[in-house]
Amino acid sequence: MSITPESVKQLLSSEDLGDRLRAVNQIRNLEQPIAFELLQIAIADSHERVRYSAVSQLDTLGNQDLPLTLDILRDRLLNDTQYDVQAAAADCLGALKLQEAFEDLQELYHKTPEWLVKFSIIAALGELGDPRSFELLKQALSSDNDLIQTAAISSLGELGDPQAVPLLVPYVTNPDWQVRYRVVQALSRLGGVEAKPILETLAHDEVEAIATEAKKSLH
Repeated sequence: MSITPESVKQLLSSEDLGDRLRAVNQIRNLEQPIAFELLQIAIADSHERVRYSAVSQLDTLGNQDLPLTLDILRDRLLNDTQYDVQAAAADCLGALKLQEAFEDLQELYHKTPEWLVKFSIIAALGELGDPRSFELLKQALSSDNDLIQTAAISSLGELGDPQAVPLLVPYVTNPDWQVRYRVVQALSRLGGVEAKPILETLAHDEVEAIATEAKKSLH
């Protein structure tokens, strides 16, 4: 059976959850303007799995109408009752570089008890590229959650503010090699005179991947 806008719309209105989930998956096969329109139906669904699947597609379909996408993602970020939908909204705001949502992301980071939402916000801030993110990323470095801390290291590298270099120094000797790997990646992006001696140290790291990344950056 071929997938058409009509058949997808019919599935989206089904009382069966499986039908609605299948519909969201089938939206990927439709032309983007139509897909974007149908996605809005799914984003208003009563079930969080449907909303999550639909919101997650906005990173590729949101460009159809960025002002509307911004409104939709802001609404899901701040008002959805499910933390994984909020996290997906944060991911998409970052992917689409919607800097207008910075204050919303910052507000929710301080309010939410959910580590996954916090993690998604910190990861999104790197992609967002808004200079205002620096202070929040600096705070996230002190998180007692290792994943949030690691996301902050990466995002500081993506943000590109050289003020981040001294903040990353304490993590050069972190016992977790994955943290050190994120540090070398961040320093490679940041570059500059201050980063060079730290990269020279990391070029002698016992983990080959870290040493190689540092050497590549130095050359």
